[in-house]
Amino acid sequence: MRQRVLPLMFVLASLPWLPLSAIAEEKLPSPSGEVLLTISGNIDFPNVDGEARFDREMLMAIAPTEIRTRTPWHSDCARYEGPLFREVLAAAGVRSGHVRVRALNDFEAEISLAELHDYDVILAMSRNGSPIQIREFGPLFVLYPFDDHPELLNESVRFRSVWHVVHIHAP
Repeated sequence: MRQRVLPLMFVLASLPWLPLSAIAEEKLPSPSGEVLLTISGNIDFPNVDGEARFDREMLMAIAPTEIRTRTPWHSDCARYEGPLFREVLAAAGVRSGHVRVRALNDFEAEISLAELHDYDVILAMSRNGSPIQIREFGPLFVLYPFDDHPELLNESVRFRSVWHVVHIHAP
């Protein structure tokens, strides 16, 4: 009896990994355009050299969301579009409770995944229908829905509203 149970246990234990790898391959293809975002660290679904790399098309295919809000850095209310930040992290299979977001100038801020589930934070890629250029906070901007949640208008959240985002690390 013991000889029959061990091979069966091995087969059953290995089955859950088969669909997971198939899903990962299907969920996160390699980027075909310019890479705008790299996610590294504790992730389940890398697509290039152990990292999850995304081009514009890949990012816009992940839970595209629109936020109409004012920001502490703009005087007018604008329409911002981009993927839900939490869904981008899910696409990479982030397994941490927080991430470190890094900008082009190496500025970094830590953001908890719990906060990203409490609020519909996006990685803004366009403002009023036009891609956000580097000189205007682009190519990616961590944007909180400030007008919908006035409690977000504080120094701590402004610190986490990283612009010029290029890299996210999941420790």
